Amino acid sequence: MSGEVRLSRRRFLKYAAGTAGGLIVCVGTVGAVDRPLPLGLLGDAWTQVGPYLRLAADGRIFIGVRDPDNGEGTATSLARIIAEELDADWTRVIVEPLGLGVTMGNGEPKFTYGRQRSGDATSIPAAWADLRQAGALGRWLLLQAAARRLGAPAEKLHSENGMVVAADGRRLSYADLASAAAGIDAPATPPPLKSPDRYRLVGQPAGDVDALAVVTGMLRYAFDESIGDPVIAVLARCPYPGGTLDHADREAAKKIEGVYDVIDVASQPNQLPGMTVQAPALAVLARDTWSALRGRAALKATWKADANPEPASSALEQQAVEAFEDEAVTPSILRNDGDIAVARKKAAHALEATYFQPWVAHATAETPNCVVRLDPGASVTVIAATQSPRQVYTLVQRMTGFRPDQIDIQVPRGGGGFGRRLEQDYIAEALTIALAKKADEIRNRPVKVLWTRDDDLARDFYRPLAVHRLNASLDRKKKIVGWHQRMASPSATAGRGTADNRLWQSELMPDALPAGLVPNFRSDWYPLSSRLARGDWRGSPHVTPTFAIESFIDELAHATKMNPLDFRLALLGDPQQLPYNGRGGPIDTGRMINVLKLAADKLDWSRWLRSENGLGIACAYVFGAYVAHAIEVAPTTDGIDIHRVVCVADVGRVINPLGLEAQLQGATLDALSTALNLAITVKDGKVQQSGFRDYPIAATQPMPYDVETVVVPSTAEPTGASVVAVPSAAPALANAVFRATAVRVRRLPLLHELARLR
Repeated sequence: MSGEVRLSRRRFLKYAAGTAGGLIVCVGTVGAVDRPLPLGLLGDAWTQVGPYLRLAADGRIFIGVRDPDNGEGTATSLARIIAEELDADWTRVIVEPLGLGVTMGNGEPKFTYGRQRSGDATSIPAAWADLRQAGALGRWLLLQAAARRLGAPAEKLHSENGMVVAADGRRLSYADLASAAAGIDAPATPPPLKSPDRYRLVGQPAGDVDALAVVTGMLRYAFDESIGDPVIAVLARCPYPGGTLDHADREAAKKIEGVYDVIDVASQPNQLPGMTVQAPALAVLARDTWSALRGRAALKATWKADANPEPASSALEQQAVEAFEDEAVTPSILRNDGDIAVARKKAAHALEATYFQPWVAHATAETPNCVVRLDPGASVTVIAATQSPRQVYTLVQRMTGFRPDQIDIQVPRGGGGFGRRLEQDYIAEALTIALAKKADEIRNRPVKVLWTRDDDLARDFYRPLAVHRLNASLDRKKKIVGWHQRMASPSATAGRGTADNRLWQSELMPDALPAGLVPNFRSDWYPLSSRLARGDWRGSPHVTPTFAIESFIDELAHATKMNPLDFRLALLGDPQQLPYNGRGGPIDTGRMINVLKLAADKLDWSRWLRSENGLGIACAYVFGAYVAHAIEVAPTTDGIDIHRVVCVADVGRVINPLGLEAQLQGATLDALSTALNLAITVKDGKVQQSGFRDYPIAATQPMPYDVETVVVPSTAEPTGASVVAVPSAAPALANAVFRATAVRVRRLPLLHELARLR
């Protein structure tokens, strides 16, 4: 999808009868050629494009979901949007993931399912209009079929829970009507959508469609997938950015029982990051994982850095500080309202603070993996958990030269994405091995590439290290009249075709609050040079700036002896609409005020001054959603305990409240774990972390027993939810720690800094 959630003349509704007597409805693209779909969704010979549904003759309703689900609940929410407009019986719905939909038209690939992308809170807003239209068309056709069967006008009939009901009480099931409905001509204009007061599924809680399979171990993740008897590939990768192989004992590796071959793997030149192999490597090909790992160990591969090694994390931080203090260094000025210099001269009070945030890895539960079956000159099949199937297609087509009808990309459920699966380097590795000349005994066998946890941490696309320096000027009434924020980081979009003067786009939003609330406001960004791979991480570009901004606002409240909640509410002022050049704008400050107040009330903020524990609060505007966290912590002899966490979110109309609650809770816990413990550090030119022993995901302590969620009822257009609770959690925690311990945390990870400062 383009992000525009309305149908254009280039989109149309399509339906047909399957040979089993069912009705199939979809949203397709004009000019697209049909391609095969999963067999469970078809009759004997039907082919179809786009998001669609099938009403089978036995009463089952198959709904295909186009966007990958890596734990975000996408499969459930998108299916319920269609089922709502269809008036389907949810208990008869079967949800199946769609692989990539691509055909060739006029010499260009046509992506028949739209964007097919997940993980950046776009699936729901992008799908809201067209998926409802697909369900509405199905409902309209069924009503027309029932009208003919019952001899009653269609407008005198209504649908409910998989049935068409006449005014006299006669009822027909969708299963009875499906075949007849398939023979009816589509309307000249799209059928009307249901009014919100008739919603039965949208806005009601529903468990994840895969929940039972997940908890019973029956769900097949990408790691479980295979084709025939694949060769297992484990790679020894160069740990130095820009480094090369020094020595490896290939013959020793080949002598390990079960090892077939050792081949070189290298990146293709002049390709974007994430669209080729990330580092020089040796691939050990074996009959099973254990043999491959033993073969890799036997290689005893050593590597050498080049003449320009990656600087240590501390050195990169120092470069940022020096850039802030060197007037000769010119930053990118992203927003410049009023005159901050004049405001500073006239200020009654001024405050400056510098905040440091480390490199962070994704550490998804399921490490990268990919299966490739290559039939030279004929076809290729790729099975991988990815957040962007279209990028996979681009990669596969470039490396193989195959036409769309020769490329089959299957996207099973993945164990976490967080932005890591927006990069396709692990798929490039599998394709490189499949295309390489190999030992005769494995030449035509499929290849399955597996990453271990140490592989994953050593060669991630990290959230960039960042340093922030903020200055504020206040008048005698304790009102902020000047604000200057400077951020330095290695851009996550560097090397990806982004113009130098736009590299800041992956790092921060110029219109993020308090922009628009302070008369003299300036936002600067300074680029730092790094050779570590960088990428999107759970809410970029909101995450790192929000920590600095919301922590600094708390410092200003403390400096002026004000309650942090009252200080924020005074800053927001009366409700207004603020221009916002980004997804979801404008910013409605009234909605932000509301989530702040709700979070404070839920935590009983009236205790803030007298409580022995520390209470902290923070808020963020993220991709159209308004989120606030309120957190209570207690100091301990060796750190802190998090007693309570409240998360309030206004995401517009909620499709599945239970799914939203799960996303808010999961994102909050991940953000807290990251803030407490996690940092990727560089020393001697390479990443130091190699597993959860030195990259420790938070355990039971000091994490909270629960994350209390409050979802604001709303009729506004829905936003996404997968990442919106990440940005404000860490600053709320840091603010609570300051209140409890009088230690102002300006450097993450928090527990390391707390121990150092104590």
